[in-house]
Amino acid sequence: MATKWILDPTHSEITFKVKHMMISNVKGSFRTFNAEIESEDEFFANAKTTATIQTDSVFTNNTDRDNHLKSAEFFNAEVHPTITFESQKLNNEVVGNLTINGITKPVTLDVDFGGINVDPWGNTKAGFSFEGKISRKDFGLNWNAALEAGGVMVSDDVKIAGELQFVKQA
Repeated sequence: MATKWILDPTHSEITFKVKHMMISNVKGSFRTFNAEIESEDEFFANAKTTATIQTDSVFTNNTDRDNHLKSAEFFNAEVHPTITFESQKLNNEVVGNLTINGITKPVTLDVDFGGINVDPWGNTKAGFSFEGKISRKDFGLNWNAALEAGGVMVSDDVKIAGELQFVKQA
């Protein structure tokens, strides 16, 4: 019988980083997301994972940039309000289907299982860190601008990472 683990959003984050103007990185995060794990055991080897991120919750600490990312030139949040991820196995890496901008592609993310512990209120929690890299163009996020000195405004590669804590359900 599978055990369900639900996200503890107050102890979780999903972030991204992209090279800007070929010289530095711009970081961002998503403020609204949810995830679940269904596992047969506490080793999570054959766990089913699902996650949903609200695209309009993108935050880069710059309102103009956030609005541009929500626009049709990037996430098109009005038409595609969510980013989703689904996988069937979870160990030192997770391979699953990522859907951004209505386009689904397989991705592989490195995973570090932090362990299981019980909080002071008796809740059993499991922690995971993940990181990986995707091509934004694979998901139709093609906007860019050529720079006068050469190169482009926004790199194709986007580094993604997360710190996720889950609560075991009775």
